[in-house]
Amino acid sequence: MRRRRPGHGHAGRAAELSRDDQPELAGLELVAHEVAAEWGVELGEPFALSRYSFVARAGNDSVLKVTPQEDDEANEEADALVVWNGRGAVRLLRHDRERRALLLERAAPGGDLSAAAEEEATAIAVAVARQVWTRGQSPFRSIHDHVPRWLANAAEHPLTPLARELYAALEKRDDTLIHGDFHHHNVLWSVRGPLAIDPKPMLGEPEFDVPSFLWNPLPYRMRPDVTERRLAAFATAGLDEERMRHWAVIRGAYLGADENEIEVLRALV
Repeated sequence: MRRRRPGHGHAGRAAELSRDDQPELAGLELVAHEVAAEWGVELGEPFALSRYSFVARAGNDSVLKVTPQEDDEANEEADALVVWNGRGAVRLLRHDRERRALLLERAAPGGDLSAAAEEEATAIAVAVARQVWTRGQSPFRSIHDHVPRWLANAAEHPLTPLARELYAALEKRDDTLIHGDFHHHNVLWSVRGPLAIDPKPMLGEPEFDVPSFLWNPLPYRMRPDVTERRLAAFATAGLDEERMRHWAVIRGAYLGADENEIEVLRALV
């Protein structure tokens, strides 16, 4: 979980840490240069928003990404990109599983949905998400193998009692391959159209992916009216609105929703 404020957690919030706050990136950079030399690609400067993984341009048309060992939610990123095969997401060009290195299609000209107008950004997000949501199976893990632990670790959060109640009553679904970290900053413009990047893929349901979109992009602060319009757009695409609302509270609890977000999230249910 990615927190929107400084700190560490599970995927779901865009990061706002400086690279100086992430000394472990130096080790990933060494791996990236080693892999780039072996694969014959010229490594450029790392991208400004790469806070947890090392991500840099590799030649003119590709990007090299190295993920840290502790980011277990990214374990099946390459597998998901193979399943999607460029449909709604960047293509995987090469992969070294042991060193957690991925050579990816570069989304050019780049830039993300945070620069788009609200209605346009939401419409594009819905269209991209519908492309990546597909039936999934092994090797992907179920979100339900993790959510109970994440809620247990969030015992002190004000939303947790309500989140646990909602999760206990929720019919557990895990037959869909989901993005896992779906928000404005993870959908980029490309010559092929908008493409998703940086998935934390697991088996779940589409409704699980919506909450992280609700509280982004940076520096947006959640508003009830905007939240309702976004929910309505995803509901029009066929998602269950009640389940989206419940997942927003559940994920908001273990992702550490702030006071403003707590107020909006409580009103959803």
